[in-house]
Amino acid sequence: MPKMKTNKSVKKRIKVTGTGKLVRRRSRLRHLLSGRTAKQKRRLRRPASLKTGDKKRMRALLGI
Repeated sequence: MPKMKTNKSVKKRIKVTGTGKLVRRRSRLRHLLSGRTAKQKRRLRRPASLKTGDKKRMRALLGI
């Protein structure tokens, strides 16, 4: 049986930590930033972990 291919778009967006958690970047930090407070923008810079429902699907797409 052939090897399963990694989904490259998911690979670019999601990082696997050393402990095996899946981490993603937050949205809403591209444009229209003048309407947000500095506190909001600072919090958006921090990475976010994936929701439980998405983890299984993303692991399959990454081939983990």
